[in-house]
Parts: sequence; structure tokens; C-alpha cells
Amino acid sequence: MFFFPLSDDNTSRTKPYVCYALIVICCFIFLWQNALPTNLYQDAIYNFGVVPAALLGDQQGPINPYLTIFSSMFMHGGWMHLIGNMVFLWIFGDNIEDSMGHKKFLFFYLICGIFAAYLQALINPESTIPMIGASGAIAGILGAYLILHPKANINVLFWIIIFITVVKVPAFIVLSVWIISQFFGSTGGVAYFAHIGGFIAGALLIYFFKYPHIELFQEGNTNSFESSNLNLDGFFKKRKQRDFMQEFIDTANKKDKN
Repeated sequence: MFFFPLSDDNTSRTKPYVCYALIVICCFIFLWQNALPTNLYQDAIYNFGVVPAALLGDQQGPINPYLTIFSSMFMHGGWMHLIGNMVFLWIFGDNIEDSMGHKKFLFFYLICGIFAAYLQALINPESTIPMIGASGAIAGILGAYLILHPKANINVLFWIIIFITVVKVPAFIVLSVWIISQFFGSTGGVAYFAHIGGFIAGALLIYFFKYPHIELFQEGNTNSFESSNLNLDGFFKKRKQRDFMQEFIDTANKKDKN
């Protein structure tokens, strides 16, 4: 069985400019990576990826190991790695950016990536294999989403042999299945503990980064940036505008018939 989130039904009140920028930067860097000759491509991975033995030990690299925590977040190892991360960022990132504002969201994203890199490095501190990808930082977004919008509907693609369908599933189920699967992952080359570290960091940090009026464990389809009173005012204003337009159209139709 294969399942993959396609979208959510949880609207946001602001444009997620930081999410847009992160997606564009990751895509451009990936194109740059793939334009490099094979030997330079490998050098870029080792130079800009996080190497646990360099981060926690004495191994020396061409770049300060602390800086590689940030550079590694914008590099990816393949098209599926990139697309999967960017889709998750696109689906879940806008609501988290909406809940705290653009600047705080960028700091939140980077801090979750730091937690992710360190947990993976602590699990295997002698590893000389570089870690790259935005997965840890995006896992932090998933953790925050679970705390803010556990009941939001996620449109999930299910694929079982020849049976394919899209089903609405509550976010707490989708994200719980995702984080549990990280503990049992067996695919080589995947930094599962980076995902776990980022997820835990996001779930804990959202309380400190969100706007004070934003409630935890909200229902789905909420416009979190504005208060409920402002939302109701906007709703009734739009309702009156629609009623006026409908009355105008009905009157015009009656005149045409006469």
C-alpha cells in the first residue's frame, strides 16, 4: 500500500512567502547540483552536507561543520527526495507560517533543522556519510501542524495494487502514521532520526513561536491569523455583497422577461 498527501482543506489568511522562497531556493540549488560534473557533484555533497564525525568530533572539512547544518537543508539527493519534501512544505508550511508570521517562521524552520541534524549525529557520531535534505526542518513543520490542526482534513492519495483513490483523512492520523513509520524505517540512506528530531522540535517549539491568540488543537478549516470576530465580520460582509448581487441579477432578469 502506498499513500501520499496531496493537499489539505485548511486555508490560511496570509501568503506564505517564506515557504515560496524556500521551495524556489531548494529547486535552484538542486538544478545547480545536477549541472555539476560527477566529481564536483560528489564534492559538493561532502563539502556542504552535515558529516556527524565533523560536527561532533575532530574530523576536519573544507567548511565549518556548523555552517553545513544550514547549507545541507537546501540540498537534495534526487528528484523524488526534492519533490517529496517540497510537496510536504507546500501542503503544511503555509498554515504554520500563517500562525507565527514570516520572520519567526524562517527561524522556526532553521531551528527545527538544527535539532534534526544534531539528533541524527548523536545517534551515529562516528559516521562520515554526509546528510543532506530539508526533511528534518520540514518534519518540524509536521510536528507543529499536528499540535495546531490535528483535525484538519488532508486529501490523501491511496494506491493499493490497481486501486487508486483520494480520501480525506484527519491530520492527526496522517501525521501519526508518518512519525511512527520513522521508527521502523528500513530504507538505506535515510536519516530517520533527523526526521524524528525535527518533528519533536516542531511540536514543542510551536507553543513559543505562534501568535499569542492562536489556539492549540484547532478544528480544521480555520483562518488562524485573524480572530473569530474579524472572520465573522468578513463573512457577513461577503454574504451581504452576494445577496445584493443576486437581487440585482434577479431584477435584471425580470425586466428582460417583461
